[in-house]
Amino acid sequence: MTSAQLGASIAESLRGTRLIVVANREPYIHIHRRRSARGVWNWLRGRKETEGIEWTRPASGLVTALDPVMRACGGTWIAHGSGSADRETADQHGRVRVPPDRPAYTLKRLWLSPEEEQGYYYGCANGALWPLCHIAYARPEFDETDWQQYVRVNRRFADAVIEEVGEDRAVVFVQDYHFALLPRFVKEARPDVTVCQFWHIPWPNREAFRVCPWGEDILHGMLGNDLLGFHIQYHCNNFLDTVDRALESRVDYEHFAAWRGGRPTYVRPFPISIDPSLWRGPTKAAERANEIRNVRRLLGLSDERIIVGIDRLDYTKGIPDRLKAFGRLLERHPEWRRRVVMVQVGAPSREHLKRYQSLMAEVENGVKEINDKFGGDGWQPVIYRAQHHQPEDIAHLYRAADLCVVSSLHDGMNLVAKEFIAARTDEYGVLVLSEFTGAARELEHAVHVNPYAVDAFADALHTALLMSPEDQRRRMRALRERVESHTVFDWANSLLMAACRMEPVR
Repeated sequence: MTSAQLGASIAESLRGTRLIVVANREPYIHIHRRRSARGVWNWLRGRKETEGIEWTRPASGLVTALDPVMRACGGTWIAHGSGSADRETADQHGRVRVPPDRPAYTLKRLWLSPEEEQGYYYGCANGALWPLCHIAYARPEFDETDWQQYVRVNRRFADAVIEEVGEDRAVVFVQDYHFALLPRFVKEARPDVTVCQFWHIPWPNREAFRVCPWGEDILHGMLGNDLLGFHIQYHCNNFLDTVDRALESRVDYEHFAAWRGGRPTYVRPFPISIDPSLWRGPTKAAERANEIRNVRRLLGLSDERIIVGIDRLDYTKGIPDRLKAFGRLLERHPEWRRRVVMVQVGAPSREHLKRYQSLMAEVENGVKEINDKFGGDGWQPVIYRAQHHQPEDIAHLYRAADLCVVSSLHDGMNLVAKEFIAARTDEYGVLVLSEFTGAARELEHAVHVNPYAVDAFADALHTALLMSPEDQRRRMRALRERVESHTVFDWANSLLMAACRMEPVR
């Protein structure tokens, strides 16, 4: 499905019903800074800077997935206004039309106090719920003050939704673990509004969830939805098992629904995807060759093979494990020394949290250890860029790489894997993919790895580097067929169509 087809489909289904998206992350951020002249590889080299307001897109899989949908469908996106120049670029109600260069929908920004942001976002959402839902062996930190801020902010966003809806009919599409309570708040105020939510991260098994001291409140809030979506069926099963164990409710496993307060919440898998058209590159062989030469020149490379990793700096992404596997490859297969490099791009994330600060130090130390051990004479086996990056810059790296490595310890889906595939119009390159991603269930022609098994991981890198062009092309064609046939527009259409078919119980 294309953007135009989605727009036509949803417009017909909504028929005068407003679409409201609620997400913590805003799709476009305005900031004050010494502004760089725009250019494809400015992030790799020095920049001339001037004062001004600049807009950017955050490093977020959620934004990557939803922005094309909103551009196709229109509506309003309600989010936390986090940019230093966000207030100056919005009207008195916090509204601004986006994208800034080609407006297609409305962004409504809410302003959070430092105490609200610290407690709701850094504390409860990312200090408690994020590690609770990811099996990455990071202990959740439960703080009652953080929880009270989480409740407060969920209520504020719910009030903003209700104000935005007014007297109109609406479908409210809630995003992720930041707003577990919001569906119930909205539903209690406006039972006639259809509320659906997509949970972008995994859902743990019921025993793991039991440690959460606010578990009943979270489940009660989520059961305010008419429709609740996860990436894969396994997470749906975990959620219903959790509800069955924790709440006074009726769970209907035949129809995958949970009844609470006399109304059902239907639980369904909706595997998310991307817009492949955003990642297509040059079609002519000469243009592709020139692009690759430019990448190599800017990275200071000659004929080395390139392994690329693209991530937010998050402990669930398995970057230290990836570095260990690459170091083990060079140790066990010395023939690859000076013949292969790893280019690791990482966008700093949640830097206020100590475990993220520790991760940044761990990654930097891992890079230094490999470069000290295997580098020399001005040559380094790991090229590390810890900074935000624009999609067009990353697309060049995808197309220049021999391997793309996704080594998540646990992930709801992981869209980097699909971006790499979409970028490879040449039908070459190898995707090395953690078996603990949702994407692994769809992308069976990738080379699957267990990121915890360092030796086996290193062997998989060795195998991938030796893969014949014929085998690469066979695998990539199958992967591209999957990504091209199931886009983010198919995902949004299936989820929103299912929501539109529901008659809210008043």
